[in-house]
Formats: sequence, C-alpha cells, structure tokens
Amino acid sequence: MGAAGYAGGELLRLLLGHPSVTGVVPASSSLAGKPVTAAHPNLRKRTDLVFVPHDAIGACDVLFLSLPNGAHRLDEFAHVAPLLVDLSSDNRLRDPAAYETWYGAGHPRPERLADAVYGIPELHRAEISGASLVTGAGCNATATLLALLPLHRAGLIDRSRPVVVECKVGSSEGGRAAGDDSHHPERSGVVRSFRPVGHRHTAEVEQELAGVRLQLTVTSVELVRGVLATAHVPIVGPLEEKDLWRAYRECYRAEPFVRIVKERSGIFRYPEPKLLAGTNFADVGFALDPRGDRVVALCAIDNLVKGAAGNAVQAMNVALGLAGDAGLSFVGLHP
Repeated sequence: MGAAGYAGGELLRLLLGHPSVTGVVPASSSLAGKPVTAAHPNLRKRTDLVFVPHDAIGACDVLFLSLPNGAHRLDEFAHVAPLLVDLSSDNRLRDPAAYETWYGAGHPRPERLADAVYGIPELHRAEISGASLVTGAGCNATATLLALLPLHRAGLIDRSRPVVVECKVGSSEGGRAAGDDSHHPERSGVVRSFRPVGHRHTAEVEQELAGVRLQLTVTSVELVRGVLATAHVPIVGPLEEKDLWRAYRECYRAEPFVRIVKERSGIFRYPEPKLLAGTNFADVGFALDPRGDRVVALCAIDNLVKGAAGNAVQAMNVALGLAGDAGLSFVGLHP
C-alpha cells in the first residue's frame, strides 16, 4: 500500500529483485489504473505492473504499508496477511502517553502498540523473527540509533548528561508531496535547520536506548538522498580508542549491513551518505575527543533504503527466516 511514494518505489525496486518474492501487487489510491513506471521511471523494462486501488488488495503473505503518518489504517488490512510491515510512525512507540506527547493526539488503538515490534534488525532480530506486526523506524532515528548502539550496550554513555545529535538530511526525507519548502528555488543550496528541537524521532531513540536523554536537531542540506547523524556523546571514565573499537566491533561483528568506517587517510575517512545511495548499508564511525570527556559517533544511511524500504525488506527476511541480506545486495556507486 502506498506504492506510488518514494519509499513505496524503493520497496518495489527491492522486491522485484528479491529471490524469494513473487506476485508483487502495487497499490495506490491516487494512481490506480496507471502503470508503475508513471511514478517510478527507473523501473522501465523491469516491470509492467499497474497500480491497483487499496481496496483491491487480496490475501497475501506479506503486506507493506507505506502510508502517511497518522493514517491509522492497520485494522482495515490486518486480516489480509500473516505479516504486516508498517513503515509509518503510527505504531513505533510502545507507550500510548509518549505517542500523545510527541504526536499531539491520542493513539486510536493504544492496546495495539504493545504488539508491534520496532523493526530494526540490529536491535530486535529475535523479536522480529516470527512476528506478525513489524514497524519501520524513522530514518533519523535509525541513523542515530546505529551510531549510539555500541556505546549504549558497552555502558560507555554518561547518562547524567544529554547526548546531542545533529542530523543532516536530504530532500527526499520530506516525501513525494510538494510544498513551499521543497520548491526548488527555496530548497536548493540550503543549510536549513528546520527542526532544531522537538523532532518526533527523538522519542524512538529514547525508547530504544532506555535511560539516554537525547537532544536532536535536523538540518536540510544539498542532498536528495541521505542522512548523516553526528552524535556528541558524553562518556564515563577515561577511554582509549581501543575501547571504542572493541565496543563497535562486538556490536556489529555479525551484522551484514553495518560497516565501521574510520580510516587514517583518504577522502572518505568517516561515514559519507554519498557512497550509500540506493544501498541498505549503514556506515558508522567515531572519534574520541582528546580531552577525554566526549565521543563523536557518526552514522550515514540512505534515508529511503536503510532508513525505510531496505530496512523493511530486511525485517521481512528476518521475520520469515530468509537470508538476512536477500534482495539487498546492491553495494552503491563510486564516484
């Protein structure tokens, strides 16, 4: 559902190349009856699928919901498939009070929140396996969480002080619908702090890293795809770089899509979103402040892939017991 949007298009691209997926049905309320390539011209000669209306969806194995935040249409389609993957923010927060605080209204089905698994495999692989309802994660939350997770698990974060995170993001994070702020003369060339405080993805990070207080700022920059999260992390006790290497390697040693990027020389010494366009990789890195009281942790992702559609496909793979990297082998381009 919602296959005409940017994340929906990436889902189609990935699922059409997935070795275990057949019978893809793209649904769109706005483009029903039109060919998929009308919205996603990159799929020319890859598919002759036509968009169908949402109410034409029949029984299937997996249903992806790529609908706007706040649509709350899960109940209408819960009977369609044994596995639902909801990319929206509607069911990411487990606490109904937190949902009301961050989204400004009560959740229409608060009892459902406890049933949804927050769908980042690097955090909840065991819970996703065999689950019936998996949520996507916010792209800024995903980048922030993957930057901080090794430090959190190793107990290196000083929880008496907040973690300050700056996310620099591309224009596709705003979705397909045009607006005044996405008009090319207004958007091109900007470094615009559009959410200096109060970004809703803050709640996801604080939920997943219990005890960590986050201060999140999001800034638009001259990108179409990509998020670079830069986290300023207060640390406990004196640390050496070898301690950080140990924490990151232990956390991500078995993860197929997380790469530690920290080089001594060259152009790309730290994570860089440009290298990740179209991929499901998350590149993480770190730097230890020589004064010893702070680590700068970084993570770069493609907001439409690891931040949305790719993560959803990865979660589907885990939930169904498929190879975790199935359909996600694209490694990106350089230059």
